[in-house]
Amino acid sequence: MIISAALLAGGRAQAANLGDAFSNMMNRFAAPTGYNTSQRNVEPIVNNIISIALSFLGVIFVVLAIYGGYMWMTSQGNTTKLTTARELLTAAVIGLIIVVAAYAITFFVIARVTPTLLTQ
Repeated sequence: MIISAALLAGGRAQAANLGDAFSNMMNRFAAPTGYNTSQRNVEPIVNNIISIALSFLGVIFVVLAIYGGYMWMTSQGNTTKLTTARELLTAAVIGLIIVVAAYAITFFVIARVTPTLLTQ
């Protein structure tokens, strides 16, 4: 308790804002190991992760569309198989719309939030 009181009562701020604190930590720990410390934003990393995830989900959509089309073509008039194929294609298109909407919302939020976090 005495230690925490001493830490809270004394000492001055080590960084003017969050960006300075991040830069100081990067220079102190990452620079000696050879990492690039000039990148100060998290946005490019999150953009890459979201782009990879969206690409993976796009591949899944294509596979589902091809499989649904194959089921439709090979149904041979069987209404059960035709209904299953139609439902699969509908679900795949709805899933694609949801993924694209989530992608757009995420980039909008990151673009609005990231600059304000590093300058506060």
